[in-house]
Amino acid sequence: MRATLRARPSPRFANTILDSIADGVFTVDTAMRITSFNRAAERITGVLRDSAVGQYCFEVLRANICEQTCALRCSFETGGETIGKQVNILRADGREIPISISTAVLHDEAGAIVGGVESFRDLSVIEELRKEIAGRYTFQDIVSKNHAIGKLFDIMPYVAESESSVLLQGPSGSGKELFARAIHNLSPRAQGPFVAVNCGALPDALLESELFGYVQGAFTDARKDKPGRFALAEGGSLFLDEVDSLPRATQVKLLRVLQEREYTPLGASRAVKTSVRVIAASKEDLATLVESGSFRDDLYFRLNVVKLTLPPLSARRDDIPLLVHRFIETLNLRMDRGITGVSEDVMELLMQHPFPGNVRELENILEHAFIMCRGEVIGLPHLPPEIVQRRATIAVEPLSPFDSLERQAIVDAMARHDGVKVRVAQALGIHRSSLWRLMKKHGLR
Repeated sequence: MRATLRARPSPRFANTILDSIADGVFTVDTAMRITSFNRAAERITGVLRDSAVGQYCFEVLRANICEQTCALRCSFETGGETIGKQVNILRADGREIPISISTAVLHDEAGAIVGGVESFRDLSVIEELRKEIAGRYTFQDIVSKNHAIGKLFDIMPYVAESESSVLLQGPSGSGKELFARAIHNLSPRAQGPFVAVNCGALPDALLESELFGYVQGAFTDARKDKPGRFALAEGGSLFLDEVDSLPRATQVKLLRVLQEREYTPLGASRAVKTSVRVIAASKEDLATLVESGSFRDDLYFRLNVVKLTLPPLSARRDDIPLLVHRFIETLNLRMDRGITGVSEDVMELLMQHPFPGNVRELENILEHAFIMCRGEVIGLPHLPPEIVQRRATIAVEPLSPFDSLERQAIVDAMARHDGVKVRVAQALGIHRSSLWRLMKKHGLR
């Protein structure tokens, strides 16, 4: 948008026009000093017009992009415009609020730059609504709107209140540690430590000493006592990931801890009492391992007091848009970026991807995209090449033209409405049960 100053309305009419606009609007000269400030700008910022005019715009808005990536300054430098960029500003009362801004350069009749204009809209209500909607599908740090995960959300507070052992079963990358942390944080042991150990990552020879510790002189290099993970988790929770990989000898000692609430450090002559809640996790079906003889049945029954089964991401595709939004928020904070989302074709690819690595794979895909993307929207070129190539090589049964359009309409609607099924069904003009049936038909659940 190239704005040229031709006919100059009287200041009285100009102010009346600007004050009738619901969005905040202000203009600046080439030195970035505010020359006009409408009534909506006063309301949104809490700064009166008389106080704003003559001040530098960054002194009035105090936005989180003012110092490094000022949109108005960028318009001055490039001659281009900014549309709908979301930023946070600091109001006069010290409250930070989200706004969307649009900027453009003002030219005189000869084409020379004489200033700039910025309009902005208060997003506080929208942001609060977004948080309210997101809150319905967030449990601790777990994000889901899938019905199977929702059932786990319902029972987890009751599971957390007890002192019983918990067994989490689910494929690798499905979020078992996240669920274990949520159980700990909701439990009476929340103020105690949460200690995680991956049983499959430690050699058998070291696993026993890592879990139970050792005393000085227990072996050649044991020059001083070393506490094990049970000692470090005292008064809290111990998360044993990949518990299915425990050797038989360690299974016996773990069984004693669960039965007697005591253990003996390596080389010690006395048992040590312990108060630790054990939360175990396995990607293998322990019941099957018991039948094959590779896992002790008595230990299985001690661990399997409460079993929570986590579905793979391929069985909860309705969570993908929500997870994408959450990971983008997290990665923006971690990498100090301003990426706003993914393109429609990226969302379509993610909705179709099999995700053998589950939620962890989705997070890794987006982290790769953050590294490659220099703009604000993640596109197909920013994804790992093997992810894009896999879509081209997977053999699928060709859809009829109608089915193809039907499937694409659902994918597009889910991307636009963050996977919220009620809103997706409303947008498509169908009942929610019909949406569920169509999603199942097209492999989108």
